[in-house]
Amino acid sequence: MLEGFVAPGGESRPLRLLRAADYEGWKAARPEAVRSWLEFTGFEPAPGRVALHPGGDGEPAGAVLILSDPPTLWDVAAAAEGLPPRTFSIDDPDRLLDAEAAALGWALASYRFTRYRRDDRPRPLLALRPPARARILAEAVFLARDLVNTPASDLGPGELAETASDLAREFGAGIDILVGEELREKNYPAVWAVGRASDRAPRLIDLRWGAAGRPKLTLVGKGVCFDTGGLDLKPASAMRLMKKDMGGAALMLGLARAVMAAELPVRLRLLVPAVENAVGGAAFRPGDVLATRKGLTVEIGNTDAEGRLVLADALAEADGEKPDLLLDAATLTGAARVALGPELPALFTPDDELAAALLAKGEALAEPLWRLPLHEPYARMIESRIADLDNAGAKPFAGAITAALFLRRFVTETATWAHLDVFAWNDEARPGRPRGGEASGLRPLFALLEERFGGGEGA
Repeated sequence: MLEGFVAPGGESRPLRLLRAADYEGWKAARPEAVRSWLEFTGFEPAPGRVALHPGGDGEPAGAVLILSDPPTLWDVAAAAEGLPPRTFSIDDPDRLLDAEAAALGWALASYRFTRYRRDDRPRPLLALRPPARARILAEAVFLARDLVNTPASDLGPGELAETASDLAREFGAGIDILVGEELREKNYPAVWAVGRASDRAPRLIDLRWGAAGRPKLTLVGKGVCFDTGGLDLKPASAMRLMKKDMGGAALMLGLARAVMAAELPVRLRLLVPAVENAVGGAAFRPGDVLATRKGLTVEIGNTDAEGRLVLADALAEADGEKPDLLLDAATLTGAARVALGPELPALFTPDDELAAALLAKGEALAEPLWRLPLHEPYARMIESRIADLDNAGAKPFAGAITAALFLRRFVTETATWAHLDVFAWNDEARPGRPRGGEASGLRPLFALLEERFGGGEGA
C-alpha cells in the first residue's frame, strides 16, 4: 500500500466532504459544542480549508473539508497536509468526489524525498485501499519526482539508463542502450556531440514494450542530466537547478511506467537521449556545424541550446517508424516560463484535435496545459547562412516557439505529434505538490492515452 494509507476497518475519524454552500446547514445540525468550537476558531468555509471538531476526550472527533467547485483531488491533498497525525476516513454521503481522486490527492500530498535525509515526522493516515489507477498514477509521479530531485552527482546518463533498465525488467520490456562512441557508429551524431565533453558517456536509451500489431505510441524525453550551458556557460544562479534539466525524461519514464502498469493496449517505445552538457576540451563550440540523424546540418548559435539537439536525433529515429502518436517532453526553454510561469506546461502541436483533447484533459483534471502556436513565419529566426538550421537564432524573441519549430523539422513522417515544454519543478509548495521535482503534465497525458488506446478515465 502507498505511504499515508491504512487498511479500512480499524478505528478512524470521519473527514466530511462539503460544498461551501452546504457548510452552514451541516454546522447547524452539529452538537452545540461542535458549533461553538467552529465559531470560536473562526473557521471560514473556503475551498481547500479543513477544520477539526472536538470530541469529549480532548481528541478530534472528526474534521470537515470544504471542496472546490468542481471538487478536485487537490482539496484532499490540502486536507492531508493540514490534518494532525491521526487516522481519518472519507465521509462523503453526497458522493462529491470519487475514491480514486481522493486517494490520489492524499497520496501526492504524502510524497517525501528521503534519499539524503530521513523524514520521521508523523503523518495523518487515510483508511482507504487506494484504487489501482490511483496507485499507478501516484507511483508514476513519484518516479518522476525522485529522478528530478536527485542531484547530478548521483544521477548521470548511466544512472538514468539504469532506471530505464529497472523499468524494463519490472514490466518485461526490451531495452537497448547505446553508449559513447556507439552513438557515432549508429548515427546519433548530435547526441554524441553534446555529451562528449563529459567524463560520463552519453547514451541513447531505447525501451520497447507491448505486442506487435497494436497502435504505436512513442515517447521521447530530454535527458540532460546536468546543463552547465557548455562553452556558453550559464551564470551560477541559472545553473543552480540544472539537475532538473532531465525533467522531460523523468516525465516520460513516469508516463511509460503508467502505460505498462495499466497494460494499455499499445506498442510502446520510449527514447531518451541522456547526456551531460559539460565544459571541457572536447566540448562542442559556438559556430560549429553538427550533423544530425535526419541528415540536416545545424550551426551552433549557442551551446546552451543543447536540448533540442539531442531531441533532434531521438525524434528523427522515432519519426522513422511513423507511430500513431508521438509525444516529446523537455525542459527546453526559459521563454516558456517567462510566458506561462512555472505551473503551465507549454503545448505545441500542429494537430488541432490532439491539442483540444489534451487541453480538455488538463482542465478536467485540474492540471492545465496551455497551447502556444507553431507560428511558421518565425522559422526565419532559426535560419543559418551556412547550415540547414541554427540551434538558437539571432533574435531574442519567441524562444519557446522557435525551439518547437526547430523540433518540428525532425518530425516529417508522423501525422500526430505534440511537444511539451515543461518546468518540471514546483518553485513553491501547493497542496499535493511539494517544492521540488514535478511530473508536469503526466496525468493529462495518461488520460489522453487511455481515451485514445483503451482504458478508464478518472483522477
